[in-house]
Amino acid sequence: MTPHATTQEAPPAGHSPPAGPLHRWILPVRAPKPVNPALLKHAAQREEFVQNRIADAITAFAGSMAFVYIHIAWFGCWIGFGVEHYPFGLLTMIVSLEAIFLSTFVMISQNRGDTRRQVVADQQWRTVQEENVENEQLLGLTRQILALTQEVRSYVATGGLQTSGSDRGADGDHNEDDA
Repeated sequence: MTPHATTQEAPPAGHSPPAGPLHRWILPVRAPKPVNPALLKHAAQREEFVQNRIADAITAFAGSMAFVYIHIAWFGCWIGFGVEHYPFGLLTMIVSLEAIFLSTFVMISQNRGDTRRQVVADQQWRTVQEENVENEQLLGLTRQILALTQEVRSYVATGGLQTSGSDRGADGDHNEDDA
């Protein structure tokens, strides 16, 4: 391999492959789909409403480097082409309004994350409760096995399994002849 050759890394599992060489630098990378059934159900319920899909798309774009690059170009052109003179009152007002809306979308995104964490926590709690029931059943079975084992040992210790002299048959007679 030559020292100037570059290799492209494979995208992580669940991610879409790059559309071009600038894809990973500009466009946002989509998060992988969840594998947890509770999260899949939650995502399907969330996607039922258009406003949720819009909010998710805006927060995904606003949290990307493409958003930063667009603003760098926009501010550079605004100032460079002299759209307005210093102190840039209109630009300041536009940016302030944008900040208000973006902070709202950040809070929406945080609420969505909290909801997802709650869905996972609820599912984990149900799993723990089911495992607790199974553990109680296993403990009950273990106690029964222990009780039976103790009964067998006490039966053997009291001579319950010893055979009488008449049951020995030929073995008892054989031992007397040898003496």
